[in-house]
Formats: sequence, structure tokens, C-alpha cells
Amino acid sequence: MKETSINFYCYITTPLGDILAIQGENGLEQLLLPSNGIKPLPNPQWIEDCIKLKQTSDQIKAYFNKELKDFSIAINPKGTLFQQNVWGELGSIPFGTTTSYKCVAERIGNPKGCRAVGGAIGKNPIPIIIPCHRVIGTNGSLTGFSGGLDIKRCLLNIEGISAKI
Repeated sequence: MKETSINFYCYITTPLGDILAIQGENGLEQLLLPSNGIKPLPNPQWIEDCIKLKQTSDQIKAYFNKELKDFSIAINPKGTLFQQNVWGELGSIPFGTTTSYKCVAERIGNPKGCRAVGGAIGKNPIPIIIPCHRVIGTNGSLTGFSGGLDIKRCLLNIEGISAKI
């Protein structure tokens, strides 16, 4: 019999719109960004509990207010081993810096895996905290972002980075 975990959620109001934070028993599992100004909807089985997600909410708000550079909340993203490796590498990209898909692929020991790295980055369930927005094209241009390039540009601007279109 498969055990079901209880997930809690809370909306966090940001300059991007309302972000939906989802936390499981072992930490934050997802941050869902608004799409075209429409806030994401929670699963009806999740329980709204902004007290459980207060630390996440406070840290996200502090990030947008340029008061926080490093997050210190427990995260528990769900993904394959390869995705976990890529996301772990993203977590090592310092605030205010960028890297390329090629560099991420090289750092995880798969120098020809740029496309696979891009796929894993696109599946990142906890954007902002796992800073996939810090990965740009080798030529310095903005490339795909699950929340859209306008959101990616906004996140980079918060960190003092201006990127090519």
C-alpha cells in the first residue's frame, strides 16, 4: 500500500504575482510561479497553512526586497537522480552571477550533456530557491525559463545582472 504524504500550501505575494509554495513532510517541494498574470491553483487535497510556510514566505519576500541572497529553508524537490544532480549544481551558483548550460554540464561530469541539463533545469520544481534563472546562454543571452523570459529577467535584475535578450 502506497503511503500518501500531506502537502501544505500558501500563496506568497511578490512583484511577479502570487507564487504558490507547496511543502511536504521533508521540506519545500514546489514553488509555482504565475503564468500570464494568473496565479497557480493548489491541488484540492492540499491543506492551506501559511504558518507552516512562514519561513519560506518571509525569505521569498526578503529576496524580492533585496534583503536576502542565500535561502536557508529545507527543500525536497522530487526528480530523477540526474535532475537532482543538476539542481544541486544550480544551488552552488552564487547570488549575482550567471553560468551557462555548458558549464553546468561540465561541472556534473557530462560535458556533452547540455541539452539534457537544459531539460533538467526546465523541470526545476523550486525556481528562485534553486536558482535556474542564473543559467544563461554561452553567449550571454537569456534562454528558456519555465516562468517566461520576463520573469527570468526580473530575477536577474534583482541580483544586479543585466542579460542580453
